[in-house]
Amino acid sequence: MPPEPDRPARVSTPPTPGEALAWLDAHVNLEKGVGVPAEGQRLLAIERIRPLLALLGSPELEYPAIHLTGTNGKTSTARLTTALLVAEGLSTGSYTSPHLERVNERLAWNAEPIDEVTLAEQLGAVARAEPFLRDTPSFFEILTAAALHWFGDIAVDVAVVEVGMGGKGDATNVVDSRVAVVTNVSIDHVEYLGPTLDDIATEKAGIVKPFSTLVVGDVDPELRDIFTSRNPERVVVRGTDYGIRSNRLAHGGRLLELYTPYADYRDLYLSLHGAHQADNAASAITAVECFLDAPLPADVVAEVCASASSPGRLEVVRHRPLVLLDGAHNVAGAHVLRIALDEEFPDTDRVYVVGLLRQKEPHEMLEALGATDAGAIVCCAPPSPRALAPDALAEAARDLGVPDARIEVVPDVERAVNTAIEVAGATGQVIVTGSLYTVGAARAALHAG
Repeated sequence: MPPEPDRPARVSTPPTPGEALAWLDAHVNLEKGVGVPAEGQRLLAIERIRPLLALLGSPELEYPAIHLTGTNGKTSTARLTTALLVAEGLSTGSYTSPHLERVNERLAWNAEPIDEVTLAEQLGAVARAEPFLRDTPSFFEILTAAALHWFGDIAVDVAVVEVGMGGKGDATNVVDSRVAVVTNVSIDHVEYLGPTLDDIATEKAGIVKPFSTLVVGDVDPELRDIFTSRNPERVVVRGTDYGIRSNRLAHGGRLLELYTPYADYRDLYLSLHGAHQADNAASAITAVECFLDAPLPADVVAEVCASASSPGRLEVVRHRPLVLLDGAHNVAGAHVLRIALDEEFPDTDRVYVVGLLRQKEPHEMLEALGATDAGAIVCCAPPSPRALAPDALAEAARDLGVPDARIEVVPDVERAVNTAIEVAGATGQVIVTGSLYTVGAARAALHAG
């Protein structure tokens, strides 16, 4: 038998926040590309987390969940879903990924991120269970277990749980998913989920349980059978059972008219940029109503939509120049960003700050962004071992016909943003995109400044 890999050092009981995070960071982390296991092992995540949760008392069985998957829009939909549940008076845990600035962002109770001491306590509980496991859990599996354990400790009424990647083999796919939401399906993470849309849809469909209500968002009709063949108890389809009657540009957001199986919502102001956020709002409202099996009060929906926020998703963080952050990390997301920019911020030259991971094809991403028409492109490296070299991104821009005079290579994200602000001047636009790691680093730097 091969020797067992070294395990991360044990932490003290209870650990300090610093000790707990150091212990967590010592584990395999597919998001950062640290200690990546053999190909295909990620889809065993659900099998690795089950014995861990059993040692923790199977907390995932103590409360129902709304489980979300999809290529794009999961986090925005999860945030809106959480806000609606909280506004209805339900104690609500939420688990999203990845984080932008602090790992605490991933775990929240009633929309408030977990504090450092409580996070350390929950990580300590997982650390104490780890020596009894045959297989060492990964970074994501540990955080998933900590979140589900914490939700049990605080006796939430419902958990809103975002899939890390895919669905069927994801560590989150242990929850009691009374409602399963699929936002959309497009090409992404082909190295893990497969090269075709059918492959990706099949993996995402794994979250649908026989007792679930399935809320199907913007999914190609040819792919819907993959989800409905899982025999959910009920199927609610965008465009048939729920959807958007009107989606108009408004100052600082959208003015919507939405319908669900339970109600109609007119003159609804959504304080998020981008027409696509109407889809996320419609899916969130529908998911909550299906969970409650009742319509939501119109004033609750109006209040939640009017106060909605989604950090790092078409987020305006500065004016003069306008600085906008968007974590578009695949071609579909880049297309959506470009459409939103052309509709809502059309008047001045754009300076793009772009940092990609190696798995993304730079020519496709730059074309989808419309970066060839930009005033300038500043190529940087997201803070990740999986970062694409900025020189390779610059070369892709040249291949697409962008003149050298409009290309800058500034590897550090903070310096890249500062360079872009100087180039844009007071009346220009700076768009930071390409990866949530790029956006997170830029967001931290701009807030620190």
